[in-house]
Amino acid sequence: MISERTGRTADAKDVANDATRELVERQRAVFYPIVGKLQLYGDEPLAVEHAAGMYLYDIAGNEYLDFFGGILTVSVGHCNQEVTEATIAQLRTVQHTSTLFINEVTIRFAEKLAQLAPGRLSASFFTSSGSEANETAIMTARMYTGRTDIIALRHGYSGRTQTAMSLTGQAPWRSGGVYDGYVKHVRNPYLYRRPRGMSEESFVDLCIDDLEEVIATTTEGRVAAFLAEPVQGVGGFIPAPVDYLRRAAEVVRAAGGLVIIDEVQTGWGRTGKHMFAIEHWGVTPDIMVFAKGVANGYPLGVTLTTPEIAAAVDHNSLATFGGNPVAMATALATVEYIEKHDLVANADEQGARLRARLEASKRRYDFVGDVRGMGLMQALELVVPGEAKKPDAARASAFVAAARRGGLLLGKGGMRGNVIRIAPPLIVDAGEIDRAADIIDAALAEVA
Repeated sequence: MISERTGRTADAKDVANDATRELVERQRAVFYPIVGKLQLYGDEPLAVEHAAGMYLYDIAGNEYLDFFGGILTVSVGHCNQEVTEATIAQLRTVQHTSTLFINEVTIRFAEKLAQLAPGRLSASFFTSSGSEANETAIMTARMYTGRTDIIALRHGYSGRTQTAMSLTGQAPWRSGGVYDGYVKHVRNPYLYRRPRGMSEESFVDLCIDDLEEVIATTTEGRVAAFLAEPVQGVGGFIPAPVDYLRRAAEVVRAAGGLVIIDEVQTGWGRTGKHMFAIEHWGVTPDIMVFAKGVANGYPLGVTLTTPEIAAAVDHNSLATFGGNPVAMATALATVEYIEKHDLVANADEQGARLRARLEASKRRYDFVGDVRGMGLMQALELVVPGEAKKPDAARASAFVAAARRGGLLLGKGGMRGNVIRIAPPLIVDAGEIDRAADIIDAALAEVA
């Protein structure tokens, strides 16, 4: 029998399935078990053979339209030719020297950051991941202010190091039993799950009141910093209401703290209209943090702040792989590609097209409780109809599996695993948006 989608015979498919099972068994023998558990894509693992542009291909030859981009990391498409050429050129020049030596490409990328960032943010510290970048931001804020208390949002996610897990406001992503006790969590402005009958304005008032009370009752009244994602990523693509971040910044600064904005998932045009998501809220941070899409998949973390705040870090501190010249060349090429091809505007345009299709789907299916997001960062929250927004994680898993069978890769999130995260690379075009939306409609119908 020939598959209409792949053109492969049933025998060839069986061989590919056997090959996937073999890879799974080899991995189980040498990896932490949790790695394999998190690699179940819907209802079975996906073994990737190669990728190009908007598409991934598994070892069976199946083509998938990628609308999750390596967890919002492949920002300008898989194996982007212009970016890849810059990476290869740097690999042939010098691959690593550590921060003990000067590399011009590292300076060039830092200059690009200073040129694009809001306000006076112009001093960079480079690491290898978003977790490290958040660690650096917290260390910097504490050294600058001389205080230790940090305010973070519930449902937020900041990474897997000790401080990053302490900042994270989700039990499933906290592990190890040792946390930073100076991190305090406040109510996040999760509009869809606000108290029944409460207006958006009143709910924001409630969240700001909670922030003020936490500072007044669980700290000495003075704090080092407040950290927030403009749109919570792992939390389920939850955008902060338009007025919340401005008001929160005022409260925190009145308490002597700095404002740290985590743009690991939202940065570099992802939310449309602006290069950085925080610009939608009109707030200028004291510190910004980047990773993921900044280098199109190459490991890189960035902590960016003002010169005077950076100067407070006066103890020895370096990152062996921070400012790696290959990572810097890749990141510079990625950002220049975003600028050259006006992908910020494309994210806005195609995000609106996608949002319109998702809103139409919501009207047809009563288990789609909420549609939300910004630009090319959109979400569906699935619930049990008629049960007071009860999360439906089982249906979410079944939906992701159905979409995969249809040739579309999506992500999941939310603290209860019931949110579908949709985030294609910024190069996506209208035809690909429509194709993905058609598959989403078919998958929703299948799990209805």
